[in-house]
Amino acid sequence: MQTREKILETNARLGKIFGKPKLRGGNPVETLVGCILSQATTDAQSDAAYHALVQKFPTWAKLRDARVSDIARVIKTAGLANEKARYIKDALNFIERERGEINLDFLNELSESDARKWLMQMRGVGPKTASIVLLFAQKRNVFPVDTHVHRVTRRLGWISEKTSAEQAHQILEALIPSKMYYQLHINLIRLGREICRAQNPKCEMCPLNDLCAYYKTTRVRAKH
Repeated sequence: MQTREKILETNARLGKIFGKPKLRGGNPVETLVGCILSQATTDAQSDAAYHALVQKFPTWAKLRDARVSDIARVIKTAGLANEKARYIKDALNFIERERGEINLDFLNELSESDARKWLMQMRGVGPKTASIVLLFAQKRNVFPVDTHVHRVTRRLGWISEKTSAEQAHQILEALIPSKMYYQLHINLIRLGREICRAQNPKCEMCPLNDLCAYYKTTRVRAKH
């Protein structure tokens, strides 16, 4: 089975198991701030930090003008609070300085490549964060690669073991049909968290083990 066929089959199987999430879109600035908060923490912790942040600073202007130490205190549940507070404040300042207002709607006028490059000018914004903003908020044709997606797609054999997460964005976008980007991104993350874990993956119970290069390799080794 060719890689493209495996991707289609993977999307179908995971959709049956985990469901078919629908892409709703949203505010790109909210998505950017939320994504910065989500780095290296759980969804529950980053969600709690985001709600605390908007309660304390109800407008982007107030958040932009707040001291880094005050922002950090509010978002401490998300971890790495000082670093994330600086990134958030820097991002809001950068957007306003470049655009005259804290608004990212103009990104819809740019190509996916140019929009991603523009976002990545900000400190703390890499290809994953930029892609999440474009896909989740603006429904653009990009495929975000986080740590789970990177690990799972390497194990499945869609990308090589030497492919970096940054390189994987372009490779996977070319392999995966764009209509599948959101659903497959969400479901691969869930697979990575629950089954295809970094340590002690549950290969025997994985619904994709017959499609998986890693499983075939480890099973052959186990037999010998």
